[in-house]
Amino acid sequence: MQGMFAASDNTMMAPDSVIKETPVFDQIGGLPVHVLVLHAAVVLIPLLALGALVYAVVPRWRSRIGWAVLLLAIVAPLCAFVTRESGLTFYNRVVGWGVSAKGRELLDQHMSFGTRTMWFSIALGVVTLVMVVATLRRPRTSLPRVADVGLGVIMVALAAISGYYVLRTGDSGAHVVWGTY
Repeated sequence: MQGMFAASDNTMMAPDSVIKETPVFDQIGGLPVHVLVLHAAVVLIPLLALGALVYAVVPRWRSRIGWAVLLLAIVAPLCAFVTRESGLTFYNRVVGWGVSAKGRELLDQHMSFGTRTMWFSIALGVVTLVMVVATLRRPRTSLPRVADVGLGVIMVALAAISGYYVLRTGDSGAHVVWGTY
């Protein structure tokens, strides 16, 4: 009976059947992964932005929020990456179904915003990780002033940019889904 079962389950298959693998970022239970994970990114990236902002601007709170910000600095960019990758897969599926020129234009704009959201959230995550790791072990003291201010300014700027692109990506995605074109 070897060769009659799919590698992933015990479903009986004909010996000459072709097993078609589904891309990792395509579907879960028949639903597009993108639709399932985008909400995590929409929540976690702004939380990372807010946490990074507070961590940068209010040093006395660092010892209280450091571990939460550290966790968000890892998880939020990962969610952004999965959301973008699943969005690429979903894009290819939707374009394969056929869309109007206006629909394709809106999808391309959404993809552009989503890509920027991913990269800026990764940058925010990396800078936030550097800041938290550099300061979490020194709750009573801070980094040298120039490093503390420099990283803080970068964190605030990246938090604002990440928040902006989450908003633009979500708005353009809503226009793609609910718009008439």
